[in-house]
Amino acid sequence: MAIFETVHGPRDLDKLTNDQLIELSGEIREFLVREVARSGGHLGPNLGVVEMTIAIHRVFDSPKDSIVFDTGHQSYVHKLLTGRQDFSKLREKGGIAGYPQRSESVHDIVESSHASSSLSWADGISRAYSMSGQSDRHVVAVVGDGALTGGMTWEALNNISHDNSRNLIIIVNDNGRSYAPTIGGMARFLDSVRTRKGYRNLHFSSSRLFAKMGPYARAFYRGVRGGVHGFLSRFTNNQDLYANLDIKYLGPVNGHDVKAMEAVLRQAKSYGAPVIVHAITEKGKGYEPARRDLDDQFHAVGKIDPATGKALSSSSAVGWTDVFGDELVAQAEHNDKIVAITAAMLRPTGLHKMLERYPERIIDVGIAEQHAVTSAAGLAFGGMHPVVAIYATFMNRAFDQVLMDVALHKAGVTFVLDRSGVTGPDGPSHHGVWDLAILQVVPHIRLAAPRDATRLREELAEALAVDDAPTVIRFPRGSVGADIEAVRRCDDGVDVLLEAAHKDVLIVAIGAFATLGLEVAARLAQQGIGATVVDPRWVVPVPTSIIDMARDHRLVITLEDGVRVGGIGTRIRQDLRSAGVDTAVDELGLPDEFLDHGTREEILAEAGLTAQDIARDVVAQVLGSKIPVARPLPEESQVSDSLRAE
Repeated sequence: MAIFETVHGPRDLDKLTNDQLIELSGEIREFLVREVARSGGHLGPNLGVVEMTIAIHRVFDSPKDSIVFDTGHQSYVHKLLTGRQDFSKLREKGGIAGYPQRSESVHDIVESSHASSSLSWADGISRAYSMSGQSDRHVVAVVGDGALTGGMTWEALNNISHDNSRNLIIIVNDNGRSYAPTIGGMARFLDSVRTRKGYRNLHFSSSRLFAKMGPYARAFYRGVRGGVHGFLSRFTNNQDLYANLDIKYLGPVNGHDVKAMEAVLRQAKSYGAPVIVHAITEKGKGYEPARRDLDDQFHAVGKIDPATGKALSSSSAVGWTDVFGDELVAQAEHNDKIVAITAAMLRPTGLHKMLERYPERIIDVGIAEQHAVTSAAGLAFGGMHPVVAIYATFMNRAFDQVLMDVALHKAGVTFVLDRSGVTGPDGPSHHGVWDLAILQVVPHIRLAAPRDATRLREELAEALAVDDAPTVIRFPRGSVGADIEAVRRCDDGVDVLLEAAHKDVLIVAIGAFATLGLEVAARLAQQGIGATVVDPRWVVPVPTSIIDMARDHRLVITLEDGVRVGGIGTRIRQDLRSAGVDTAVDELGLPDEFLDHGTREEILAEAGLTAQDIARDVVAQVLGSKIPVARPLPEESQVSDSLRAE
């Protein structure tokens, strides 16, 4: 029997020998490659933390001791060691999540997969344990080196150092990368540590050195401390910039040496105060295709051939991100004021194409969205037109900066929000469903949602021409469908996609929901209900032509891939009332709930956002006499079977 099959919980690790732990590490890597290759997911990060996670669970007693993962995409090994070994539906509906999830296990603490928050969580949990007399409980925070580029991490460190009477261990998983190679001064410091002779000697002989620790642990620590001097106090030019933080430092240690990791963690555990353990690891460890991938070392993969690492999908469809990346370069060719900013997501947001063409006009700030936005305001003040490209879900973190630094100062900054709306398998914290509701309250903001590739190019060009207010362009994850041509364009830029002879229902379809709007209209036509389908293109402020068209229709339906509470439908309803238009409005969008992981189609179906559901609801309103029409419509018994069920 494989050792892996005998591990059903953390305490099953206690009886294993060092040789067995090494064998277990290999089995886990084989499992990860096989299962993640089948389903897709975060492969590289998890291959890099196998031994580290084993050591954590051997030294600490989860769930009594709380283990907090920053971001959480490196928690697959943790899941395996805590009894969740069925990866057959990883990141699928009904299967285990790709991030920690409390509903799965008492061993999972923090579900949010936004980076740089783990130390604040750990600070709060450890304070609670101390205040409530639970001095025998420890808190372990696993934070990647990339997360150290986030300001929230340093806010937490400052506060952690203020109270040293807590059992808090911070493990810096230093692999030189977050998503892509880590940038900034901290990255340069960590790199200097990795290349020092003292570190190299420790790295290659850590097993032998730690084996000798025993009762001499404190003396050994003093030797290490003296040799490498310390993680925080040697930042930049040996200045004691962080010396006053007064957090003890252990390391660097080889994160792929279980025995070494276990020894240093036991030392940290016994210290009785906050400790930083600096572990050097390799992303993609043990899987050659990942190690050869210089872009992101298989940070996140789709379905792949486990033997070669090659993607199994042969789709040649063009993605939204690709269209944006190409168009930004095209715009930059004749506008030298364009500068692009990303927050550690260069390739995922398509900005690598800008880097290849204009490397001097792209800025990667690390995992620091707030800094990215305010820096963009400064760039605009200096005469540039910054384009900030991030995932829609991460835009939430920089709302205050958009409001107070960009909008208040009338800065011409364009925000491009990738992965807006329902994103699918990454779960609640990665769905980009809040941006429409959150950002529309910003004064003078202009918000666009293109329906296809041509409109994305158009609206990007229009956004770049605005130099006195923030502009936002949002688009979903995945492939762009075929262009949807308009019947006509109104003077204010609204595209009319379909006009029926009878003006019963006005369907306002936001962005990629234009296809859904047309499908609904087709079903309504089968029931004798006429529909006009429009794409506002720029959804905020609400175009006047939509208000005018609403006067001539009996019902307005708004379709948006965002939360309906405070969404675009709500804004349209308010503007109609302000204009004295009393046409009924039905705002359709996503519920104000945290949506679980699953396919986009599954999630939208659960929310009732299918053509079938929407058309059935409209017909029910019409037949229920909620919407008066001037001509005969079918009786309830005459509604076509195709609309009743599918």
